[in-house]
Amino acid sequence: MNVLKEQYDLVKHTRKVLFHFCEQIDQDDYLKEVDGYGWGSIRNLHVHIAECYESWLGRFALEMQEPVVEVGDVTDVNEMRTVFERVDQLVYRFLEEYDERYDEKISRKVPWQEEEEELSPLWLMTHTVTHEFHHKGQIVTLARALGYEPTDTDLLTPSDINRYLDYPEQG
Repeated sequence: MNVLKEQYDLVKHTRKVLFHFCEQIDQDDYLKEVDGYGWGSIRNLHVHIAECYESWLGRFALEMQEPVVEVGDVTDVNEMRTVFERVDQLVYRFLEEYDERYDEKISRKVPWQEEEEELSPLWLMTHTVTHEFHHKGQIVTLARALGYEPTDTDLLTPSDINRYLDYPEQG
């Protein structure tokens, strides 16, 4: 069993519930930039989450050269779902590449510093997942500020996952 893959599958279930909730939000509110919230809008936060996976797992760990998602690339929740389908493929590729080597050190340059950074696949996976959950909390908080009552988006229990299985993959 690949524990990190199983863990990421749990993250995906939670993301599915968040996407379903975001589909209930007025399109203008999904895009609305609100002062005082990091990254400004729910859409921008989603883009930032995806870009983190693409940058750390794709560019840093796998040395891929594909461009990362940008705010202008996404106009609605369904397009964001498509972005995260690519993120999912990237994560599974990363996990396959580094399976059983999660403590291996990867040394590479990062754009914002002079010296190389040395990180393990375990650190990279932990960072990207915790980063997503941090910003997921901001998405929920921003939705509340816009007058919505979010669904519980904490890590789902197995019974919660079963309850939400019928949620569509695309709205």
